[in-house]
Amino acid sequence: MAVQVTVLPSRRCLFDDPVQIRVTGLVPQQAVTLRACLLDEGGELFQAHAHYRAGDSGELDLTSCPALGGSYSGVEPMGLLWSLRSKTPHKRLAKRNVMTPFCVDLEVYEGHGDMSQLLGKCTHERYFLGEGVKRISVREGRLKATLFLPPGPGPFPGLIDLYGSGGGLVEYRASLLASRGFVTLALAYMAFEDLPAMPEILELDYFQEAIDFLQKHVFPQGAAVSISGSGFNSFIPLRGDGFTIPAHPYDLGRVKTSEESGLIDFSDILDDHRDPATWDSRIPVEKSLAKFLFLTGLDDKNWKSDLYCRDAVQRLHQSGRKVEFCSYSGAGHLLEPPYLPLCQSSIHKVLGAFVQWGGQWREHARAQEDAWHRIQAFFWKHLMNSDIPKSNL
Repeated sequence: MAVQVTVLPSRRCLFDDPVQIRVTGLVPQQAVTLRACLLDEGGELFQAHAHYRAGDSGELDLTSCPALGGSYSGVEPMGLLWSLRSKTPHKRLAKRNVMTPFCVDLEVYEGHGDMSQLLGKCTHERYFLGEGVKRISVREGRLKATLFLPPGPGPFPGLIDLYGSGGGLVEYRASLLASRGFVTLALAYMAFEDLPAMPEILELDYFQEAIDFLQKHVFPQGAAVSISGSGFNSFIPLRGDGFTIPAHPYDLGRVKTSEESGLIDFSDILDDHRDPATWDSRIPVEKSLAKFLFLTGLDDKNWKSDLYCRDAVQRLHQSGRKVEFCSYSGAGHLLEPPYLPLCQSSIHKVLGAFVQWGGQWREHARAQEDAWHRIQAFFWKHLMNSDIPKSNL
């Protein structure tokens, strides 16, 4: 019997879908190595491997069989995906073109050695855009964005998706959220087209334009998720109608550079946020009527997101507000959709320097799975007064 690699329920799925990987046609108790290979859009090769031993029936099922070593160990059904990494240091796996899938080659090799004898393989396609989801480029007024519309008549909850200080127009989280039933606007606000990489000031009416645009498609409710964020304004002043929130005081002299790796650590550059001299930079979240969910990683090496978010949560509690908060042991700064592999360090596009993000592989993967479910449940609850649709589970 030929060795076969099978992905269930299908070789094609959304990127945030868990799958069952099975190998059949092996000799009972045969020692094999499974390897996953993914070539990103820039030509960078990401790989992971794990050693296994077939059962008495000559089969392997990664949902129940433990890995004996390699990129991970133990029972990890999705380990071949979340442990993918490049041999080139400081590389981050991210999707630029959401219209195409990531193709993962799943290979089985004889033994636990040099992976020279290939026994079988298959290609697994993981998509970022669900069937029927529409992608619409938006250049209306000042807006630079992409709108994703789920299929069907709705009604749908509506979201605006913003990434952090790296800038650009990042679509892969927004496209996955639309695939789960959310009208989602991925919005660029710096370092994209003619938007400056480091603006002197951010105009809040730009974001109001985005809200007004989204209102053409949904009736927006007030709910916000902060991922590795804070309750104060960090580095660029925010200007609203008749007010300006200054940047939090910081000192670049407190930047630390690792002698061993050359990576930059920004975690200590901010002045103490508990010092009243810094409170002008606070964002008055307690005045908002929105519901809030804060998510942080306790191994965030980029900045003290857990400490900063706890400050915002405390202020909300002091104002009599209910707020959801979850911090994850072993998780780093970059909490992405599930099964995207951990990136512990990479180039910061705006700063032009290699920075630390933190995180431990297994713990970070667990955190991303839980956070993704929490985010969707939070928005369905507060935007639609509903549970997550069973089709999304």
